[in-house]
Amino acid sequence: MKPQARAICLAAPVSLRERLFDYLELTKPRLNALAIAATLAALYLASPHPPEALLCVHVFLATSLVAGGAAALNQLMERDRDALMSRTSDRPLPAGRMSPKSALVFGLTTAIGGVLYFAAVTNLTAAALALATLVSYLLVYTPLKTKTWLNTLVGAVPGALPLPLGWAASGASMGPMIGALFAIVFCWQIPHFFAIATVYRDDYEAGGFPMLPVIDRQGRRTGRQVLLFAVALIPLSLLPATMGLAGDIYFHAAWILGLAQLGFAIDFARSQTQVRARRLFFASIVYLPLLLVMMMIDKS
Repeated sequence: MKPQARAICLAAPVSLRERLFDYLELTKPRLNALAIAATLAALYLASPHPPEALLCVHVFLATSLVAGGAAALNQLMERDRDALMSRTSDRPLPAGRMSPKSALVFGLTTAIGGVLYFAAVTNLTAAALALATLVSYLLVYTPLKTKTWLNTLVGAVPGALPLPLGWAASGASMGPMIGALFAIVFCWQIPHFFAIATVYRDDYEAGGFPMLPVIDRQGRRTGRQVLLFAVALIPLSLLPATMGLAGDIYFHAAWILGLAQLGFAIDFARSQTQVRARRLFFASIVYLPLLLVMMMIDKS
């Protein structure tokens, strides 16, 4: 949007409801819903008994603040590129409905408030992990998005931190199981995000983001990466059962889910069409929540 058009939008009267909706949109609630759910799942898995309802509420609110603040600051940093992509051009900042200063104040207040909230209601380890998520997401991953396709691998680090964050919030000791849960979510993200990048390839190219599906038009490298991480996900997903966190029901469910996910990955690797990319995306959206639910149901 041209500066003049942005100025007109900013000058137009906005109702309180519209302004609140824009602030909500700035937090990317749909995108962050799975991260919040994963944090709460880890809180449950780490606790010897079902965690108290009040603690769950505190962790939910603190995680929502951190995730929402990170999303707001990310949109602030990428507002000019968002204006170039059809799927993001109507966001509050590129559309001119919100000023960068307002987004900055909101994002910083929300994100820092979330870290402090973790420190106040849980422990310093959880607060440190929340801060690490913010730093790695905003100061490492976001700048890399315009420089190299490896940004997806780097971005999978803050994307996998909700599991250790929820575990730490329970007060449980940080042991090898944390590494297993982190690795599961890390590997899950690669097929998931390469599917998204394939669906929105033209948008990413217009925005100047060198995602692998953008620079790999024939799709061979993208297909290999998706297959590699889908295969790695199967043995990794079995670790909670072999390490004593979950039982036989989970073990068999993880096998079935992993093979199903691999089937969609193989289909995608053969030809990166929009239809196959969307199938892989929706399969990944189903896979992780079901895996975590089965882990919680069959917790040892």
